[in-house]
Amino acid sequence: MDTTEIVVVVSGIALVALVLWYFFGERERVAARVENDGVQEIDITVKGGYSPDVVVVRAGAPVRLNFYRDETASCSERVVFGDFRIARELPAFETTPVEFTPERAGEFTWTCGMNMMRGKLVVEPPTDA
Repeated sequence: MDTTEIVVVVSGIALVALVLWYFFGERERVAARVENDGVQEIDITVKGGYSPDVVVVRAGAPVRLNFYRDETASCSERVVFGDFRIARELPAFETTPVEFTPERAGEFTWTCGMNMMRGKLVVEPPTDA
C-alpha cells in the first residue's frame, strides 16, 4: 500500500466511525424543569433536528414541551408523538407548546412529519413524595 491508499482507508474508517457515533451514540439527557404550577416544562429548538433530543420527565405529572421552529424546512413542519396520539403543526419562527400527561414510565419517540428527525421522551416512574 502506498501513502495515498493508507490515507483513503484511514479516512474511510474515521468517517464510518463518525456516522455511527452521530446516529447511534448516546445522547445527552436533559431533565425538564418543574414550574410552580407542577408542570414539567422544557424548551426544544427545531433546526435540522431537535435540541435537546432526549428529554427526561416523571410519569403522572403534566408536561409542556415548547417547540421553537427556527427554520422553514418542510420536514420540520410537524411534530408527532405516536404513542400519545399527538400531532402538532410547528409554524416557522414560532413557539408551539405541546401539553400532555404521561401516565406510565418508558421511552417514547417523537418524530417530524416525515419521520426523519427524531427525539426521545424518557418517562421515569413517579417519585414517592
